[in-house]
Amino acid sequence: MTQEYELLDNQTILDGFFQMKRYRLRHSSFHGGWCTEITRERIERLAAVSVLLYDPLEDSLVLVEQFRVGLMGTVDPPWSIETVSGFCDRTHETPESVARREVVEEAGCQLIALTHIGEFIVSPGMSVERINLYCGRVDATRAGGIHGLEHEGEEMRVVTMPREEAVAALFGRLNTTSVIMAVQWLEANRDALLKQWRVPG
Repeated sequence: MTQEYELLDNQTILDGFFQMKRYRLRHSSFHGGWCTEITRERIERLAAVSVLLYDPLEDSLVLVEQFRVGLMGTVDPPWSIETVSGFCDRTHETPESVARREVVEEAGCQLIALTHIGEFIVSPGMSVERINLYCGRVDATRAGGIHGLEHEGEEMRVVTMPREEAVAALFGRLNTTSVIMAVQWLEANRDALLKQWRVPG
């Protein structure tokens, strides 16, 4: 079969903190020909970075805890412990420059090294969002406090957690996409990462 689609109509139905469009389209069928016309809403203009901060000397992670509106009514209380993250405008900022900026703004940390893990698609059924995932080396002994940009409504509390404790907390206390992926990546690639960062074994 050929994998094709035909866009019949689109309109912007929300233009606020997020932009959302409604699409009317049809696409090719695995059976041949075309599927029935469908209407779908999609969140637009999302590109983000996420950074797992790791201190290999302390064997600890530096994470941030913040209120999340998406958790209201589903998690009590609706606060989440996550990796440092932020949106970027790909026409003006590189993902790496956003990562470096967000680490300072959200965690108050200075990066010693930064390693790109990869880029992944978040939720293709409803959004264009892609996240560039990184692992950054920091000094966890100097991490702490409350950070974020007040004019953007941000308030993050720094949480330092031993690596083994973080692994045990996956799918529980640590239960968002980026932190799960990044911690699992660190577990699988830690030895190679320490060599890359030239950390004595």
